[in-house]
Amino acid sequence: MDIEGKRNIWKEYQKEIADDHYFYVRSCVRQNFFPGAETVFLRILRDLLNKDIFENPSHTSCSGICYHSDIIPFETTMTVIARQFSLMTDAGYKNFVTSCITSFGLYSEVMETWRHFPEKKDQAREFLRKATGRDFEVPVNVAHASDIIFKFRKEIAAKAKYRLINRETGKPLRVVEHIGCHYSKMFPEKGIGGAEYPYVLIGMIEEWGGEVVDYPERRHCCGFGFRQYLVRANRGLSLSCSKKKFDSMEPYHPELILTNCPGCPMFLDRWQYVMSEMEGKTYGPDGEAIPVFTYEELAGLVLGYDPWDIGLQVHQVPVEPLLRKMGIPFDPEKKFLGPGGKFMGEPQLPANFICK
Repeated sequence: MDIEGKRNIWKEYQKEIADDHYFYVRSCVRQNFFPGAETVFLRILRDLLNKDIFENPSHTSCSGICYHSDIIPFETTMTVIARQFSLMTDAGYKNFVTSCITSFGLYSEVMETWRHFPEKKDQAREFLRKATGRDFEVPVNVAHASDIIFKFRKEIAAKAKYRLINRETGKPLRVVEHIGCHYSKMFPEKGIGGAEYPYVLIGMIEEWGGEVVDYPERRHCCGFGFRQYLVRANRGLSLSCSKKKFDSMEPYHPELILTNCPGCPMFLDRWQYVMSEMEGKTYGPDGEAIPVFTYEELAGLVLGYDPWDIGLQVHQVPVEPLLRKMGIPFDPEKKFLGPGGKFMGEPQLPANFICK
């Protein structure tokens, strides 16, 4: 196949991402797990890229976890999402950006349902009007926040202070990228690269100097799966899913993991601690674990933002070894200081992996 033919085929795996004027909705999960990530995203968009991005504090959860756990019906979820769209409409925006992968998949599902079954959109409009008196317009463009960072990855690289390079060896850092299941497995055309060749995180890694690690269980679920974790009796399945991934990637010696889903970094981060406590097992070199980052956090590090300002102290797996590799300065004395320099308290250190 000639190169032009390959380029034409690859075009089918691309998606349109708006350039500016975004209505942004946060993730209920991320605000609890890694609260600094969304703040970093807004900081990059507003202060670095000078983009117009607006959020309404009255927005709510998309109801995705309840819907996928069979707690509420689809009609309720459609009405909740219709309300989100009404907030966007009232604010005068048409480009909708969501922080959560589950939300992204659910917005896609609702909009596809409305496209194929217009009567369902009419039903949601009626339910919303009866419940709140509001009305809505469907967004012109819907993107996940990782799509936005991907779109501006070159601009970020041009302003970067650090790269995904080992400062001592000069070699690219070996990075595992993990795509959230609801990003492109549900509706492949909605994700960059589709379900077959998801490129949204790979593009960032390559642009910022890293090397992408391939391994057998690269597309395996992180272990969240909602019912796998929400039901206490099923949590062993959640842990086993993560363990399967770590056992598979270990021989390839990754130095960090990059994710684009709210739940994935939490489980890939926390389960490493659990496995170290249960089995004394770590997956990084010399007793270290493998640090896990969201795409916003990694972009912030590349741009030179203070690690503690972007919330890396809430990670279970210590990030300091990676910061040293990249040559990023940090003050260990400030790791657990909150606003105004108040000491927040230091958590108990894990028994079986190195924290320094």
